[in-house]
Amino acid sequence: MVSRWENEDRLPDPVSRKLLSAEFGVPEETLRRAVVLARRLRRQRHDALRNEQESDVDRREFIAASAGVGIAVIQPASLLSSGRRLGSDVPRQLSARTARLRRLDDFVGGGDTLHMYVDELSVTTRLAGEGVYTEQTGRALRGIIAEQAQLAGWAAYDAGQYEEARRHYMTALAASKAAEDPALEGNSLAFLAYLEWTVGGGAGIAYATAGLEVIGRAGFAPAVRALLADRLAWQHATSGHEREADYALKLAEEAINEHSDHPTPDWAYWVDHDEIAIMTGRCWAELHRPLRAIPALEDALSRYDDTRARDKALYLSWLASAYLDAGEVEQAAAITGRVLDLSQGLASTRPAGRARLIMKRLGAHRTLAPVSALLERAEV
Repeated sequence: MVSRWENEDRLPDPVSRKLLSAEFGVPEETLRRAVVLARRLRRQRHDALRNEQESDVDRREFIAASAGVGIAVIQPASLLSSGRRLGSDVPRQLSARTARLRRLDDFVGGGDTLHMYVDELSVTTRLAGEGVYTEQTGRALRGIIAEQAQLAGWAAYDAGQYEEARRHYMTALAASKAAEDPALEGNSLAFLAYLEWTVGGGAGIAYATAGLEVIGRAGFAPAVRALLADRLAWQHATSGHEREADYALKLAEEAINEHSDHPTPDWAYWVDHDEIAIMTGRCWAELHRPLRAIPALEDALSRYDDTRARDKALYLSWLASAYLDAGEVEQAAAITGRVLDLSQGLASTRPAGRARLIMKRLGAHRTLAPVSALLERAEV
């Protein structure tokens, strides 16, 4: 009870104030005024936090809406001329459009983008099927179809529609092979590996291994190799293979620190040192090595903007898990509270799912005031 008073999770009732007054020689009226003031300050903090959360949601919605307006300016269907000939400029226009669509995923969940991505893929597929073009233009179109199918698959996955995600990923894999683009092929296999981990399939390591092997050790952007090595590390970490995960993480770190003249494809624009550090922390969290997980996650997340709410919420959930493994229950509860804050209004099933897993583990510590308050909040 004293702990709850100190944390202002509870305030002393009249009977408690009378006992405190007698014990410490403080007038009851002074204690009553202190409780009134504490209640008022607590209400002000709650209102400020709610306004801040609403502001973050509004910012995410504004960013998504603004991007959508820009994307709508050029409709892919208008690129078909009366003669149905597609010039070499068409893939460039579609690629730029796809890049803008891709960046929506930074700010909103798959439930918000899925239909947009699927529609875009459908139109591009029709262009490729009905247009007339050179073989070089055809390869470029097939590469764009692969990218767009990956986007559609990722949005479906994020929205919890796993069978639809698999269909799009298989389309991406076939299109990337037809485009003769090993990097895109490797990324398609990495997506399939991640899906396998989620649904409990047994092919995750095989897919991720094939994804890294298809690009070999040279001739591709370091960010691509770092990404595919990271995906393999994740598969090994979630399977409990510590040595193999550590080796793949080292490959990713070496790759991201390498200088290269090979340009990074737009679909890997988000892969940087912080993303590699976050995956490193997540892997060690899965392997229940909190002393390795916590520093990597905390350092990278300190630079992560709240507008990227879904990803930050997910990554914080692994930080909370690592703190639980380290025995720091109160800190784990506080971080899980941030996960719930950031998840508000997101059209993604994943942050809420991760939060439920952490709160289930926290249930064993519900006698602690911060945990009790978190669990009560989650039940509301």
